[in-house]
Amino acid sequence: MKIVGLEEHFATPDLIDAWSRLEPQWQDIAMPGPGEWTDRLLDLGDERVAAMDDTGLDVQVVSVTAPGVQNLAAADAVRLQVDCNDRLAAAVAARPDRLQGFATLATPDSAAAADELGRAVTELGFVGAMLCGRTRERNLDHPHNWAIFEAAEALNAPLYLHPQSPQPAVRRAYYDGLGTPLDHAFATHGLGWHYETGVQLLRLILGGVFDRFPGLQVIVGHWGELVLFYLERIDRLSAVAELRRPVSEYLRTNVYVTPSGMFSRRYLHWALDVVGADRIMFSTDYPYISVPDGASRKFLEELDTADREKIASGNWDRLCAAIRR
Repeated sequence: MKIVGLEEHFATPDLIDAWSRLEPQWQDIAMPGPGEWTDRLLDLGDERVAAMDDTGLDVQVVSVTAPGVQNLAAADAVRLQVDCNDRLAAAVAARPDRLQGFATLATPDSAAAADELGRAVTELGFVGAMLCGRTRERNLDHPHNWAIFEAAEALNAPLYLHPQSPQPAVRRAYYDGLGTPLDHAFATHGLGWHYETGVQLLRLILGGVFDRFPGLQVIVGHWGELVLFYLERIDRLSAVAELRRPVSEYLRTNVYVTPSGMFSRRYLHWALDVVGADRIMFSTDYPYISVPDGASRKFLEELDTADREKIASGNWDRLCAAIRR
């Protein structure tokens, strides 16, 4: 059983430095600082591969950690998207049997981002791109991003939608007042990230992005970022949004979900019931989730053979085989 993880992160020294120089309102409260996580993010070599071996992961599809370059000024974002992608491409070339790459895209300049996606897929051999929802205050469905979606659809290259921290005003309104450590945890990994990302996914659907770009394929982690668990109510928005189909149908034709290291049987069975095995892939959220020895393999081995092969790597391999290079 080959297992491919799709939400596995890295960073570069220049990117971390650029984050640290942002004005406070644009700094992500979860951006990595000095410590073990940063050391692991910076490593694209032996330590990463050893961690993959420990959990039973055969291939990592590596992407820049949140918030990527999306909170940066446009010029910095454009410069760093190239640097991040070139560094990752070199690592993939050194270990093509163990690493693949999702492109970093400078969404502050959507034309440059669309061009870079083309370069990343056709020249660097990448397998899509990672997006972190908003670009500062601009939501993902904004027409500014349509050039990126058009390029992704033309290439048949998937976009992975990753969490980022809610805007400062949202954090103040809903997550603050419990003490700084708890405020930050509540607004990020406790709940805020997942509401934020689920909202961005729903905005893509409700904003008609998949009607405009019907071939676009998006991947979301954490078992669908809460959206799968409330579809009976969410589907009531379909007619109000004047969509061509119910929201739930877009999830079964344009969206894949992964666990992001949340090895929950309940969530797995819910996802199987809602979107089916053909729309589930795998991820461990390296290096943020502590995955016990062999846990990836053990989690998947309990599935029946057909579902196991699809989720472990079959769905991903089929998606990659359709990319137009």
